[in-house]
Amino acid sequence: MSKIEKLDDFHLTIAEIKKKDYPQVKELMDRVYINLGGAWSKTTIHTLIDAFPEGQIALFDHDKLIGMVLSMRVDYAKFSNPHTYDDLIGHREIIKDNPKGDAIYGLDALIDPEYRGYRLGRRLYDARKELCRQMNFRSILAGGRIPKYYNHQDLTPGEYIDAVESREIHDPALSFQLSNGFIVKRILTGYLPDDKQSKGFATLLEWANIYYEPKDYKPNTRKSEVRIGGIQWQMREVESPEELLQQVEFFVDIMADYNSDFACLPEFFNAPLMGLCESTDQNVAIRFLADYTE
Repeated sequence: MSKIEKLDDFHLTIAEIKKKDYPQVKELMDRVYINLGGAWSKTTIHTLIDAFPEGQIALFDHDKLIGMVLSMRVDYAKFSNPHTYDDLIGHREIIKDNPKGDAIYGLDALIDPEYRGYRLGRRLYDARKELCRQMNFRSILAGGRIPKYYNHQDLTPGEYIDAVESREIHDPALSFQLSNGFIVKRILTGYLPDDKQSKGFATLLEWANIYYEPKDYKPNTRKSEVRIGGIQWQMREVESPEELLQQVEFFVDIMADYNSDFACLPEFFNAPLMGLCESTDQNVAIRFLADYTE
């Protein structure tokens, strides 16, 4: 089991990446991109921070960098059409941020492997979406890898994408993007030729800002909506706490598919655990239930 056992152990903070954070940025990128050349250089990251500091978003657990998204500004008309990775990167890996761009381009999204499985990537994506709204960008674009495509060479890229969209195939990159509200606009050929897993193909993904105002827009800095998912629970016997948690996870996954910010379980949803108590005395059973909580 990972040393990170439960979400309550975290102390999470979302903030802009600073130049002083580069050692942690490099360490994280080297771990996650071990098969793709590792981290960007210090010059590349520092230049990106200077150009578009708001778009470089970090997730910290206490003082440890555990996730981040890197972004640049682009012209929507150009980058919503076919392009390659080289169109984003200049000489000496200097990213071609466009200060007059009307769209955000998502360059990288990383989560420390030890912290995966807690939906932390969604928090970073939500932060970038909120930035898109506040700064009145038209949309978020991204060139997305399809790293499991090499296992399905009998399919065309389009057939593979259709299978992922219908959940017949799980692709760790594309499935995550689709679950976060992105749509596939087109297939990019030769996007990153060295990406052997994706066979050089990529998806052009877009998340559209429905609040985008071309002129005279004043952004609202407060989130306008919070979605709460209320769960109805049928009480049933369980053989173990793990079985109960599997039921909880099932409903939480459904709430996540509906982009809920909170999932509200019934007050006594854990009552079936009293059935594991050997005593039939209600008072003893309730004390037995309390033992599950520190």
